[in-house]
Amino acid sequence: MQQPKRILVLAPHTDDAELGAGGSIAKWLEAGVHVHVAVFSTAEESLPEGSRPTQLADECHESLDVLGVPRENRTILGYPVRKLSYHRQEVLEHMVQLGRDIDPDWVLVPSGADLHQDHATIHDEALRAFKHKTLLGYELPWNHITFSASAFVTLERRHLEAKWAALTKYRSQLEMGRPYFTPEFHDSLARVRGLQVKSDWAEAFELIRIVL
Repeated sequence: MQQPKRILVLAPHTDDAELGAGGSIAKWLEAGVHVHVAVFSTAEESLPEGSRPTQLADECHESLDVLGVPRENRTILGYPVRKLSYHRQEVLEHMVQLGRDIDPDWVLVPSGADLHQDHATIHDEALRAFKHKTLLGYELPWNHITFSASAFVTLERRHLEAKWAALTKYRSQLEMGRPYFTPEFHDSLARVRGLQVKSDWAEAFELIRIVL
């Protein structure tokens, strides 16, 4: 596949882009690809009691700063968590506008096997908004029963280290003890995916559509 010039990562919530594709984002940015990230919900209702409402949005900016995503390449929207399906038309219209503004070569979305209701909404609406683009579905194993690992991005240790450094900026999630917020989890998953393509580490994606 030809190296893309512009990649758009669609994240239902803050942290989804980094969790599903943080290592790949680090690699693409290193190679000079213009990476854009659009987040649809800051999930304020999921924060611990007493948290400031902007905490996850602030943590998202800090995380993307670590990866090196330029501020002008970020869109953070305020849809309510677990209710994106109630706002399908508005979500679709935002995606269509992002497509016009960015004209991405590749678009990353949650996998079609992702069971979370918000993730499924972003996946489905992205199929409508970007049906003429190359589409890759990123892996969030805790939301899957099955996953078709049909595309891989091989990584170096520095890309994994950048991914974890970015994730550590989500202090709220670390404090809540999310089991997928550990360096051991991400290292082990990357090792398994790397083994599948004879590499030390990799991130896997569901190949939804390819445009050559």
